[in-house]
Formats: sequence, structure tokens, C-alpha cells
Amino acid sequence: MFKLAILSLVMFFSSSHIYDFKVDAVDGGKIDFAKYKGKKILIVNTASLCGNTPQYEGLEKLYKKYHDKLVIIGFPANNFGSQEPGSNAEIKAFCSKQYAVTFPMAAKVSVKGADIHPLYKWLLDESKAKHLEPAAVTWNFQKYLLDEKGNLVAVFSPKTQPEAKEVTEAIEK
Repeated sequence: MFKLAILSLVMFFSSSHIYDFKVDAVDGGKIDFAKYKGKKILIVNTASLCGNTPQYEGLEKLYKKYHDKLVIIGFPANNFGSQEPGSNAEIKAFCSKQYAVTFPMAAKVSVKGADIHPLYKWLLDESKAKHLEPAAVTWNFQKYLLDEKGNLVAVFSPKTQPEAKEVTEAIEK
């Protein structure tokens, strides 16, 4: 029994595919990545008090434009300059009121360090294995694009705008 429990924990923390993940949502529900099979997924670590925060507007436009083939999932994180100090309820209210965000938002997580969320650990391992740069989360609003089969295909720097040509070309590919 004990060995089975340990094996289950190891399998949970060493997920081998994006579709293995279920994460807490900012509103208290769950985000099940398996539900997005057949769509591209853009994962973005976000922050409400960052110079990049206006990218929420571009992310929302991108989400509306490509909603039939793309899901965007925001992951609020307070890892850089304490720029996401709010609670999940405050983050949800800010995103709704300031940027009319309708794409799914995860509960606040850590995207680096000893307490890194398992999904971000997986993304970093995948980006290193595929030699995608940047291989570490460098700041708020770094973007990870996965194809319709759940394979990581691109990493975009925090300064790359959501509607930049390289992002839209990768989505349309």
C-alpha cells in the first residue's frame, strides 16, 4: 500500500505530458489540460503590477481572434519584483475590471525556485530538452506555446507582445 502511494506521488510530480495536468483556477475551480486536446495552448505567467501588465489586452485580443484553435491560460505569479501581491480574488477582479479577461486564469503559483509549480517545472524541462530559449522563466509575461498535440513548440520572451508576428505565425502554423 505504501509503495503504491509513493508511486502515485512520483507519477503526479513527473507528468510526462501537458494533458496530465489539472491546476487550480483563480476562481476556485479546476483547469484540466486534457480538455484542450486538439487546440494550441499559450501559457503565460502574469502579474498585475508589472510594466508588461498591459499585455493582458493583447492576450485577450489574441484569445478572441483564435478562440476556435487556441486557449490562453494565465498563471499569476509573484516571483519577480513582488508584482503580483494580491489574493486570487483580487487578481480575478483586477483582470476582469481592468482588461475584461475572459481566458482561463489559474490560481497564483510560483514559476521558479524551490516552490516552482509542477506545470512550470515540466515546461522548463521541455524547453531545455528542445533547446528553446529562454530556457528559464526570466520575467512576467513569458509565453509558452504548445501545439494541438500538446508538444511545446515555442517560448516567447516577456517583452514579445502577444500579437507580435512571430506569435501569430506560430499560432497559424
